Amino acid sequence: MKWDTSASFDPVILVFKDENRRLIVRTVGEAANALMREWPSDDGEEFLSAVKACLDVMTGKAGADELRAAIIRAADEAGVTALTVLH
Repeated sequence: MKWDTSASFDPVILVFKDENRRLIVRTVGEAANALMREWPSDDGEEFLSAVKACLDVMTGKAGADELRAAIIRAADEAGVTALTVLH
């Protein structure tokens, strides 16, 4: 199975508690990397929903905008500031 990690959405800038640590997330691949490697906790409901949304977008079961919304909710849950940009 080939997974689509290039699906994109309007950028979300994540600012972690260490203010020098920031990520710009605009593709499914970047979202997956942020969730798996950078996220401060891995046990929240919104975190798990965001991980599932990543998989759903990669397999074509959901749209990238659904993942964007899930990332924003997961950031709120984890105390990560999410700055959103709309085009």
